[in-house]
Amino acid sequence: MLIALIVILVLVLVLPFAFKKVEHNLEIFLFIMGMAAAFFASRISGHLVAEALREPLPITGAVLGFGLLFKWTRSAMDRIIRAVLKRIPVPLFIFLLILWLGLTASIVTAIIAALVLVEVISMLNLDKEHELELVVLACYAIGIGAVLTPLGEPLSTIAIAKLKSWPDVDFWYLLRLLGWEVLGSVMVLALLSFLIHGRHSTKGLGVHKKKRDEPYREIFLRTGKVYLFVMALVFLGEGFKPLIDTYVIHLSADILYWINISSAVLDNATLTAAEISPSMTPLQVKKLLMGLLLSGGMLIPGNIPNIISASKLKITMKEWARFGLPLGLIFMVAFFFILKME
Repeated sequence: MLIALIVILVLVLVLPFAFKKVEHNLEIFLFIMGMAAAFFASRISGHLVAEALREPLPITGAVLGFGLLFKWTRSAMDRIIRAVLKRIPVPLFIFLLILWLGLTASIVTAIIAALVLVEVISMLNLDKEHELELVVLACYAIGIGAVLTPLGEPLSTIAIAKLKSWPDVDFWYLLRLLGWEVLGSVMVLALLSFLIHGRHSTKGLGVHKKKRDEPYREIFLRTGKVYLFVMALVFLGEGFKPLIDTYVIHLSADILYWINISSAVLDNATLTAAEISPSMTPLQVKKLLMGLLLSGGMLIPGNIPNIISASKLKITMKEWARFGLPLGLIFMVAFFFILKME
């Protein structure tokens, strides 16, 4: 079993970069790998299949609902954004957008923040490279910012549930535990958008003047892809759970911090459920959670905002990794030493 799961993990990390057919059919590939992981770990069951069918429903429901809402209100949104951009420059608008989404994701949820992001970004007339890098920054900000309350994302919900025996754990506990690290990260990510903008031509930036009407077929196809993507993550998380339970959870928090880079391709909620224990200290919990949050933006499967954005804006795994991986590693190294000083 161990060898089979390691091989599957290597395949997940390598094949999307090595073969274009795999990269362009990432959802199907991850679903097959997830099924294989669950099979070799002897975790296939009726309960797992039911969970895999049920788990994507809230996310895909939001993707479909907001997709249709944005389609029907696109003209009005275009006019609003065009009016805003007459008063403030595009770089400032994008900075404020990333900052606002990151700071509100824990209340409006990471899913809704990501849906707003891709809709607004798709309205702007940005060059492809500029758009890609800004989306990665914004998804990082959303994924990190959403941890501050149990509403934001499954990771924070599970973390609070696992630590509920602690006397000071309440709705705002993660804000108190991670507040400065999260708010500082969101601010830095928003500020980085100014540097990215400076490296690209500003010619033609603004809102598309011609009306863009997304076909219903595209909306339903994107919804189906997101459904399959989330289902694949359920199978992958369950398949790797025995490996995590046997070899990973007994390691020190510093080692787990780096091992949690695996959340770039595995479900970080599953890793949270497996690793966090009430017997840990608050500092150990902080290290685990920051490792998961900072690595979640490295690759598309790492976070729901990444999946939604990549599907809507047709970003490939290789394109995302070109910017997301080095950005994530820089943050991981920086916070490793910051947390060492606490």
